Amino acid sequence: MSLFDRKIRGFRLVDVVALGVLVAMILVVYLAKTMAGSERAEIASIERQIEAEKVRIRLLQAEVAHLEQPARVEALATAHLGMAPVEAKRETTIDKLGEVALGKPKS
Repeated sequence: MSLFDRKIRGFRLVDVVALGVLVAMILVVYLAKTMAGSERAEIASIERQIEAEKVRIRLLQAEVAHLEQPARVEALATAHLGMAPVEAKRETTIDKLGEVALGKPKS
């Protein structure tokens, strides 16, 4: 009696093994699809988070651009710190910085 002709409860052994392999393949494909679906949902969630962060970055960049406007900074420096532009007579060259640091009079 050959392996292909052997019967188990009226079914050939090859048919029983093939049915077992088929059921195992169906289960593996089902599990793979389920896991892929959950990962797809996770990827979509992460992509939404990335888009939200990009929007937040654009808002922060716009806020920084507004806060760094030279006219605004000058107005704040004048109003709150009492700062003013440097007068021309107080300007010096790089060569004269040593003299200024030592407190020597300007020549």
